[in-house]
Amino acid sequence: MNTQSYYKHHVFFCLNERQDGQGACAQHNATGAFDFCKKKVKSLGLSGPGGVRVNKAGCLDRCAGGPVLVVYPEGLWYTYVDQEDIDEIVQSHLLENKPVERLLLPKEVGR
Repeated sequence: MNTQSYYKHHVFFCLNERQDGQGACAQHNATGAFDFCKKKVKSLGLSGPGGVRVNKAGCLDRCAGGPVLVVYPEGLWYTYVDQEDIDEIVQSHLLENKPVERLLLPKEVGR
């Protein structure tokens, strides 16, 4: 772990909503996924300093791949469909430090 990092992993979920008809992560139950991940991390005893922090974020500007989340300090971007995907990210990436390749958002996916 980087000695400058307060958390081992910092997870940001895009929860952005749009009123203009454009696609946004909120349309894909991003809030439900965020809530599920936060509870999961806490139930596993991973939350807090030196562990994992799960935060809400506004638009992360990668809407075409939505819903999205990003994990720092690695800077790895994920897309997901359901709670099983979130479970896999928590287990593999946050617990075992192994990225979930099948859920990584391709670098070229933007807004």
